[in-house]
Amino acid sequence: MIEQRTQYGFSVTVPMSFAVALQRTRDELAREGFGVLTEIDVSATLEKKLGVAFRPYVILGACNPTLAHQALTADLDIGLLLPCNVVVYSADVPGWTVVGAMDPAAALELAGNAAIAPVAAEARARLGRALDRVAARAGESGGA
Repeated sequence: MIEQRTQYGFSVTVPMSFAVALQRTRDELAREGFGVLTEIDVSATLEKKLGVAFRPYVILGACNPTLAHQALTADLDIGLLLPCNVVVYSADVPGWTVVGAMDPAAALELAGNAAIAPVAAEARARLGRALDRVAARAGESGGA
């Protein structure tokens, strides 16, 4: 169900409000074992620091403790590439929202450590399932 890929991430665009998409993203990340360690409200920060209005946009710093432990055991400096960022932002079409995740395999490949590859692949699969379920739930009440 992933509909857009870049060299560093993948995303889905869903017919639901920003608030609903944000909550469902949190729920689905939790279902895959990710906790949200950080939450950055980009639009509020830009308004406060620059006086600039920006679309609703939140960055979630998601971490699966088991996978993080495995990666840190293989390479202590891998923490420079953690947590996995997930973005939720209002799309250009009113009532639609984009949910995207960094591709852990692309990010962790920078380490050049073969022991990290299976951890990255597992993180990628879990994030992909979470986004797929957010998209699949778009038809439920409270969507748009």
